Amino acid sequence: MKHEFNYHYNIDFNPRNIVNDDPENANDSIYGNSDVVATDPSHGTFVSGIIAADRDNGIGMKGIADNVRIMAIRAVPDGDERDKDVANAIIYAVNNGASVINMSFGKDVSPQKHMVDKALKYAESKDVVLVHAAGNESQNTDKSPRYPMNFIGKDPINSKWLSIGASSIDANESLPGEFSNYGKKTVDIFAPGVNIYSLQPKNEYDIQDGTSYASPMVAGTAALLKSYYPSLSAQQIKEIILSSHNDVFKQLKVNVPSSGKKTKKGSFNKLSATGGLLNVYQAVKLAEETVKN
Repeated sequence: MKHEFNYHYNIDFNPRNIVNDDPENANDSIYGNSDVVATDPSHGTFVSGIIAADRDNGIGMKGIADNVRIMAIRAVPDGDERDKDVANAIIYAVNNGASVINMSFGKDVSPQKHMVDKALKYAESKDVVLVHAAGNESQNTDKSPRYPMNFIGKDPINSKWLSIGASSIDANESLPGEFSNYGKKTVDIFAPGVNIYSLQPKNEYDIQDGTSYASPMVAGTAALLKSYYPSLSAQQIKEIILSSHNDVFKQLKVNVPSSGKKTKKGSFNKLSATGGLLNVYQAVKLAEETVKN
C-alpha cells in the first residue's frame, strides 16, 4: 500500500521525469532507459518463461519455444499504460528485429489511439506477428473494447494480429477462464491461462491465472514456427495457428464469463472467431506441410 500512496495516488509524482519524456509531445520517441527490471519484474518474467524458459536444463518448467531470444521492452512501467509508450514500444521492437511481439497488457480507454493504430500498421508492413491478451474483465470485447484494439470501426487495422482468451484445465462448462474476456469478432482463439506455472525473479516459480499468460502461449507458438520454418510469413503463421485449433469443444455448453452474479450458458464456439483452443502440435504439423508444399 505504501507503494501505491507514494506513486499511484501521489498527484505530485511525475513518472515521466524518470525517463526524460514530455508526454505532451507525441512526436518525441527518444526517451526511456535500459532498466527493464525496475521495482517489480515478476509479470514480465512470468510471461517470458512461458515463451522461452530453457527446455534442456531439467529445472522448473519448459518454455514453448526452444530456439528464440526475448527482447525485453517495458512498455507499461507500473500500470500507467500510455498510448505513446505502447506505440513506441511496438515500433522499437519492429526496428530491432522482432518477428513476434507479445502484448500482455490492456486498458479501457485509448485517448491517443491513432498513435497505436499507426504503429500496428507499421508492424504489419514489416511482417511481424502481434499477439495481445484479450483482458481479464469477464466482458464481451465486441461490445466493451479493450485497448490496444485492432479495429477502426468494423475494419481490422493489422491483418497479422491475434487476440487471445484464456482457457482453464477443465474440459467442461468451466472451460473458459471465469475472468477471461471474449468476443466472436475481437477474440481469435483461446489458450491455457488458468493454473499456469512459470518463472519468477530470484530463481523462483509461481502459479498464476490471466489472459496475460494465454497470450504468450500463442506468441511462443508463433515464435516456435518462425524459428523452425523461417520462410513462413507472419500471415501464414497466423493462419496456421488459427486453422490448426482444437475444435473438439466447439459445441460444449459453457459458463459465459460474466462480472455479474448470474451465470449464463453458451456454446464455446461463440466466444471467439475460431471457437477453438490453441493446438501447438497441430500447428507444427500444418507448418511442416505448408513449407513442403
